[in-house]
Amino acid sequence: MGGYFGYILIMIVGAIISGIAALWVRRSYSKYSEKFSASGMTGAQVARTILDRNGLYNVRVEPVAGQLTDHYDPRAKVVRLSEANFGKSSIAGVSVAAHECGHAIQDARGYVPMKLRSGLFPIVNFSSQIWPLAFLFAIIMGVGTALGSLLIQVAVILFLAVLAFHLVTLPVEINASTRAYGLLKSYGLLSSNEIGGTRRVLTAAAFTYIAAALTALLMFLYLLFASRQ
Repeated sequence: MGGYFGYILIMIVGAIISGIAALWVRRSYSKYSEKFSASGMTGAQVARTILDRNGLYNVRVEPVAGQLTDHYDPRAKVVRLSEANFGKSSIAGVSVAAHECGHAIQDARGYVPMKLRSGLFPIVNFSSQIWPLAFLFAIIMGVGTALGSLLIQVAVILFLAVLAFHLVTLPVEINASTRAYGLLKSYGLLSSNEIGGTRRVLTAAAFTYIAAALTALLMFLYLLFASRQ
């Protein structure tokens, strides 16, 4: 049962870290959603401007339902912005739009970490479903037994792919935010007084990925420790 309680502890710690990150994002986003840019350009207009100035005329900009559902789809070549960010000129919306355009630019320029993340996705999709089962049956069988030991080793190997995915996501997201900040500033899409809001919104968003990677690292270390018992 000790292994089970250790797992629960890691899950609790992970939930706390993720909760803090999510709260920071929502507070930052809410604050700068109420502050509108002097240019009056909506998130959709800013996205179109950035994409066109980088020669990405083939990348579409579309609205998507929900809040903070913004993303770039590399297969369809579409920047999708949540409805509030698509149609409003808030600093938060413009910042998020620029961030997603950062991903489109990464895709167009063959940014290696983005390619790695795309390659890992199907593997992670599979391993994320299997490793918890392997871990659960290892606990039931007993980690000290031959079968339990084998299953916990399988869980470690499968979870390694999950950890790799989270780690490679960090440079992808941080680079997209860095690009967004630089583009908004150099293109004059936000004034010097407004660009600080972009940094705060995108820094808060980046912390969610750091939190996810940290939680994954803790889980991997826990599984690795359990496999040595």
